[in-house]
Amino acid sequence: MGSSEYGPQMDAIRPGGLIVSVPLRTTREHFNVTDEEVYYAIGDRESMLPLLISYVTRCYIVPAWPSTFDPRMTSSLSSSSPNPNPNPNPTTIKLENVIQYFRASSFALASPAYNNTFARQSKTEGPSSSLPDWIEYSPFRRCIDDVTYHTLAIMNKPPGQTPLDRLALAVMYVPFLFAVIVGAVFVVLTVALFELRFWLWEILYPERMDRVRAARQTQFPYENYP
Repeated sequence: MGSSEYGPQMDAIRPGGLIVSVPLRTTREHFNVTDEEVYYAIGDRESMLPLLISYVTRCYIVPAWPSTFDPRMTSSLSSSSPNPNPNPNPTTIKLENVIQYFRASSFALASPAYNNTFARQSKTEGPSSSLPDWIEYSPFRRCIDDVTYHTLAIMNKPPGQTPLDRLALAVMYVPFLFAVIVGAVFVVLTVALFELRFWLWEILYPERMDRVRAARQTQFPYENYP
């Protein structure tokens, strides 16, 4: 809102698809709310659809279908929406109505009852109009905030590995596996040659081995005992 970064002209390349808005209403059975306490979630369609499930189950939102959002229209409910919600009093959500941004300002929560007079200032950081107490301390709004913070997706799932990726991964581990195999063969050969030396001495020089054993029995008599 308020810049060329958002709007229908970006729908074809925007991650998550076109921008939609959804009215967030609840009933007095679960929260102490007035008729004017209605918020609007604004964000891309792919992020909004799974988030609505959490809104309904955790904040008891009255189910509503997302509507195409364009702040330049006289209503936030576009006729191009597949199932536009009947609304006898069309509401235009403007930049001044946003009370909270999420996910690097790509998702917003707005209220028509709030008007931030500083919203269109050029400074990236500056003052903002205070929220009315009934919005600031509303358990219903806090529930929406909590659900959005903890449920809103922040990235796409990692892509699956292609055969070329698996081949590259295998090639990367080949030197390591080769070193392990060479090391294991070296250890086995070393132990085998050490044992083979005594076996060859027994075969080639049996008399000499008998003299060695006799000498050890004389020099180290304790070896005669188990």
